[in-house]
Amino acid sequence: MPPEARPGNGWAQARYVWLAVLVGTFAGILGSIFHLTIDALLHWPVLLAEVVGGPMLVVAAALVTMLATVASVYMVRRIAPEAGGSGVQEIEGAMEGLRPVRWARVLPVKFFAGAAAIGSGLVLGREGPTIHIGASIAAMFARIGGTVDLERRGLLAAGAAAGLACAFNAPVAAVLFIIEETHRQFPYTFRTYMGVIVAALLATAMTEMIGGTAPDLALISPEVPIGFLPLFAVLGCLLGAVGVLLNKSILTAVAFAAAAQQRAPYAYPAAVGLVVGGLFILMPHAVTGGETMIIELVRNQPGVMALLMLAILRFCTMVGSYSSGVPGGIFAPILALAVCIGLAFGTVADMMFPGMGAIPVAFAIAAMGGLFTASVRAPIVGVALTLELTGSYSLAMPLMATCVCANLSAQWMGGRPIYEQLLDRTLALAGVQPATRPKAHDTGLA
Repeated sequence: MPPEARPGNGWAQARYVWLAVLVGTFAGILGSIFHLTIDALLHWPVLLAEVVGGPMLVVAAALVTMLATVASVYMVRRIAPEAGGSGVQEIEGAMEGLRPVRWARVLPVKFFAGAAAIGSGLVLGREGPTIHIGASIAAMFARIGGTVDLERRGLLAAGAAAGLACAFNAPVAAVLFIIEETHRQFPYTFRTYMGVIVAALLATAMTEMIGGTAPDLALISPEVPIGFLPLFAVLGCLLGAVGVLLNKSILTAVAFAAAAQQRAPYAYPAAVGLVVGGLFILMPHAVTGGETMIIELVRNQPGVMALLMLAILRFCTMVGSYSSGVPGGIFAPILALAVCIGLAFGTVADMMFPGMGAIPVAFAIAAMGGLFTASVRAPIVGVALTLELTGSYSLAMPLMATCVCANLSAQWMGGRPIYEQLLDRTLALAGVQPATRPKAHDTGLA
């Protein structure tokens, strides 16, 4: 290695920051194009209704989503098996040195298969693919730049942060996600830490230039009385149980889908596609990532039973969609599911304590952070992400109470972070046992 490229040299630090700038810029641009593509594809039911009418519309829609789901799974299995699902666990494994990042094949599959699957109406989020896309872009620049191992790991984290920042227009939550979620794998040095911040900043700048500056889910709620904090704590405990159940359901469904693939290839994703496609016409709120649904629910505030029925439906369609094996994330569906639960809880609280003026929307916002925390087990990210997404900074205290109690409740019930469980499963299939996994370490690169 030439002297000017050695660790600690000023030229090497400038070079690394420049690579982080490129990673953030390209991740923001490609991620924004990915989002715009999905938004455009989600209008297909309207176009289909102009051609097919009556009961046949439901059949035709079911077939459209089924074909998109099967095609997406086919692309994943034939070209890049690691592109299935969220991709967060793949990046964590790569930062540990246990999983390769084959960016040349992951990028096209994640983009096109992910857009087809999410755009067809499956209950998946765009943030998983953008995180994987951002990290794949980072792997590309790490290879081009001839980085050392620690720099490569740091750039992977920067790319993941850029992808999350792009998905939700939330740079602070993206940086905190790396700190809290990947604390075991991330090499903490001044250089790598600055790289994560720079990449998240540039990705957000690109996203705002292309898509606007408003919060993705602007839900401003009035400040709630401090006397309501115990109710938010109860909500957090409830969400902790839901989060543990959700994680177990996802892992069980993923295992079942893998077993079904051995006996009847593509039958499981085809069945999921048929159900989701039909629901896209019959009950559109039960499918898709749910971002539009969140705004409509908060605006209309249906009854408790309707909200609970919708929550059950979305729980099932989310588990089925993720386990089908297509590229897609769980953040957005978790937030949508949480809003259903939070609105129902807040409505009940308002009926039980009419004189206190409970605000259901405040419980819905707090539930977003709480369920995210219960599943991912990252309370700081849950608070920051919800505040950045909604702009409801007046709810910081109730949100913190909800997230803390959700985290404690999930821990008490024996729940484990969803991505940790998914990574363990991936490594087990690859023949890597937990006991043989090397522990993440910091080499001390300045």
